[in-house]
Parts: sequence; structure tokens; C-alpha cells
Amino acid sequence: MSYQETYRKWLESPALNDEEKAELQAIAQDEKEIESRFFAQLEFGTAGLRGIMGVGLNRMNVHVIRHATQAFAQVILAEGPEAAARGVAICYDCRNHSEEFARASACVIAANGIPVRIFESMRPTPEVSFAIREYGCIAGINVTASHNPKEYNGYKVYWADGAQLPPHHAAAIAKKMTELDVFTAPKTMDYAAALAAGKITLMGAETDEAFLSNVMAQASDKAVVAKVADDFKMVYTPFHGTGYQLIPEALKRLGMKHVLCEPKQMVPDGNFSTVASPNPENPEGFYLAVELADREGADFILGSDPDADRVGLMVRGPEGKFVPLSGNQTGVLLLDYIISSRKRAGTLPENAVAIKTIVTTEMARKVAETNGVTCYDTFTGFKFMAEKKNALEAAGEGKVIFSYEESYGYMIGDYVRDKDAVTAALVCTEMAAWYYSQGMTLYQAMEGLYQKYGQFSEKTLNLVMPGLDGLKKMANLMANLRQTPPADIAGVKVLQQKDYKDGSVVDTATGERTTMELSGSNVLRYELADGSSIIVRPSGTEPKVKVYILAQGEDSAAAVENYTAWAESLKK
Repeated sequence: MSYQETYRKWLESPALNDEEKAELQAIAQDEKEIESRFFAQLEFGTAGLRGIMGVGLNRMNVHVIRHATQAFAQVILAEGPEAAARGVAICYDCRNHSEEFARASACVIAANGIPVRIFESMRPTPEVSFAIREYGCIAGINVTASHNPKEYNGYKVYWADGAQLPPHHAAAIAKKMTELDVFTAPKTMDYAAALAAGKITLMGAETDEAFLSNVMAQASDKAVVAKVADDFKMVYTPFHGTGYQLIPEALKRLGMKHVLCEPKQMVPDGNFSTVASPNPENPEGFYLAVELADREGADFILGSDPDADRVGLMVRGPEGKFVPLSGNQTGVLLLDYIISSRKRAGTLPENAVAIKTIVTTEMARKVAETNGVTCYDTFTGFKFMAEKKNALEAAGEGKVIFSYEESYGYMIGDYVRDKDAVTAALVCTEMAAWYYSQGMTLYQAMEGLYQKYGQFSEKTLNLVMPGLDGLKKMANLMANLRQTPPADIAGVKVLQQKDYKDGSVVDTATGERTTMELSGSNVLRYELADGSSIIVRPSGTEPKVKVYILAQGEDSAAAVENYTAWAESLKK
């Protein structure tokens, strides 16, 4: 069926209401917009669905949500009646239409005879991972587009361990979606009727309390917070999102007396009216928090993204002005602090393990191994880190104390299997208080870690490839790199070429070919003569190729000079 035929099918469908039909009629003369909305089904991957909201097969809307949920329900039912009876937990964030999409998902799951637990209102992403584990659910759904712009929404799916869906289940859902008609296949029922019949159960304060009790158990040194609480000040912003209740509550229970919440951004708002991008990776979004911190004399700033699974920190730099910490830097600080604080408390396991992704700084490995902690790599994504944690602990081969990736996501404790800004906020704040008690800012603490462990600098380049031919361009770039691998990058010799697709490692000097543990992902890595690494990875959720530069140098200036030179070379 052509995109024009699909467009007409949607326009003529009785499933669409008048407003939806009017939206489609408005683009009747816009060939490119029709093609963009109907050229293909919105792709379902291991991260679920994510796209711009609007009417169309390649957009996020209630019809696409019902379609995906029906496919998911059939995958669950295929596990057998006992598995399906365990039910599905559903969560949603602050975005426009998130509650509508979550309730539509609940109605489809319930209509398929599978019990549903849905939060009574928006909640942080880690709570759905927690709820799956806490209530023994077979699966979970979270309606969120994380830190994407306001035009986007998403649909994340989880399995019984609380981690995002494993690849084979994602593939099964994607296959089902190609077999099911988007309008006629989904079963559904009235939301109020499903509630009244007990097919849908609401989760609320009782689940929050159970979650928070686990979060508070991650505090290693509440005494140090009490010691500095009269003077130590911080600013928190949820960027209009779901962290606005639980994160301040967790910090209050930690013993913080001066948590200054940015008032304008404490208001849930799917339009993110005070920021161009609700992403804690972008320091410009912190402008209101910085104004508040400077006005009140606060010592550091913490922000969480709209679904509260990522955190970003702003800290006072050498001249007293606030500067951002990167996700890599925050992760290294947390890892070093968790190890040292648990050593002081006598709670560090003998077989402690840290997990990071292949694109995360190698400084984390240095911190871990210097302190007698084993460090493992996984592919990008917390489902892979959760899988590694589960496997190591089930086999008695290690106890994972911390997992993180460079994109501001951190997982601590045993009660979630996803990024968790609530727990990360708690531990970051305790860490900042501890360094404050030592007369240090987190900026100074980071400089101290560089002196102790060596100079590392990281930079990520985003090669954006929009348009209908974007995927083709991405594929061609990776194919060309495999066919003609670089012998050097910016004049620095490539010693090894690693291809995570087939797990191959090629020594460029000898041509010797060996294999590594990880394989099955479309990622290339180049190990350079000075100990630095260049990694090339197509994004799984956006039309771009990410190039990660993991640089080392004799000092900070040399490390920065290295990654700057490589960045210019790679852009060309």
C-alpha cells in the first residue's frame, strides 16, 4: 500500500474523530507531509516507540498506541495464562497526551484479559521499573519521550525483571504490528468500567512509600548531611516534569534543610514553557536555577529530566560561576564516592562490580580497578546493564554497586532496572554535602579525581541525518567505514579496529584477527596509539550517527587538545 493509499485509508476510517480528520484534511495538498506521516509504520524497537505527536501511521497518537499495545498483549498472552495473570504496570510522564495514551494502553491490556496496575497520576520512570518488581508483574509500559522536545512522545515497554524489553520480545511485537490492522485489531474497553470491574487497579501513595524506602536505603552517610544541613544549600529543578514531588521528598528525608526548588519549573507542563529543551544535558536550560542559586548563595544545582530518569549537575567553578558537569564526570564522581563511602561504612561487598557502557569514559574503569572493584562494559542502554547485573549476581560472580552511561543516566540499588534520577539525586546530594564538609565544591572534587586517576576528556559529535534518506545515509557511512577503515585519525595511529557487530578485533600492524566478548550491535571502535578511543554508533531513536571521543592526555590541556583535533578531523 502506498503512502497516499494509507493516507486515504486513515482519512476515511470511522475510528478517527472530527478533529483528527480535520488535521489530515489540512495536509491534503502537502505531498511531503503526507509522505512523512504515512510512508511507513512508526518503528518499534527495543526502546519501544518514539516520535512526533500527530495523526498518522508514522506519528504518536492513540491509534498507534492501541495498535502497539494489542501486539504487546498478544506477546504476553503467548507466555501462557499464569504469566499473563501477573499483570502489567503502567506509568506516564507530564507530556501532552501522556495520560490519554497511558489510559488507552490500560484499556487494551484489560480488554485482553490481562490485569493492569496504573499510577493514579504521573510518576518518575524508575517507579514503573520498581512497580513491576514489587508487584511481580509480567511486564510494564511507560508513556514518555524522556528529554526530547515537546513535540515528541514515546512508549517504552518493560519485561518482568523491570528492565526495558529484551530484543527478541521487541522483535515479536514489531512482527505482530505488521500482521495486525491498526484500527480493527485492537481490543479495548471503557476505562471507568474497567476500574469498576477491578480489571484496572490504581497505584498511588503506597507504591511511592515502598519505592522511597528503598531509595533512602542507598544513603551511606546521613550524619554528614546533618553536620552541614544548617549551611549547605542547593537548588533543584524538575524541568516541569515528574520529579517535582519525590525528589524533594527524598532530599528532605535525607536531612537537607535548604532545598530551593525553582518555582516556575516546579509546575508540570507538557509544553516546557520556560525552556527550549527540557534536557539536563543542556546547561542553558538551567538559567532560572542559576539565577536562584546565585540569589540565595546555593552551593550546587541538580536538575532532572521530564520523566525523572536522568540528572544533571551545575557546580560552582574556579571563579564561583556555575559550570556543568558532564554525565561522564558525574558518573565518575558517584562511582568514587560510592566506593569510598561504603568502605568508610564497612558495606562495600568483597566482590563489588561497576558497570558502564562501551561509550562511557574509561576513567570509570580506572576508578573502579584502582579501588579493587571489577568493571564491565555493555552496549548502550540500561536493558543491557540490567541483563549483565542479573547474570553476574545470579552466578555469584559479583555484586553490582553502580551502573551508568555517559548520557546522564545512573542506576543504584537492586529495586530498579533502569535509569533512576530519584536515587541518583539522593546520592549526588549526599556526595556534595560530604565534599562541602571537606571544604570542597564538586568542581574541586572532580579536579582532585583527575590528579588521582589521570586526565581524561570526552566529547560526543552528533552527525544529524534527517529526511527520508537519513537511514540510508547512516547505513552507507557505517558500510564505508567497514570497507575502508582509517589507518590514523588526525595523525594518531589506529592500533586496533573493533567491530561490535561481529565481535571482531583487528590489529592494524599485524592484521591479526581475534574476538571479544561483546557482539551483535552496529558499533565501530578505534583504539589509538596514545590510549584514546573513537567510537561510531548510529542512534537507535534519532536520525543521527553519534561519534564518541574518549581522549587521554598528560594533563587536562593535552586531553582537551586531543579531542578538539579529533573532532575537527572527524567532522571533515
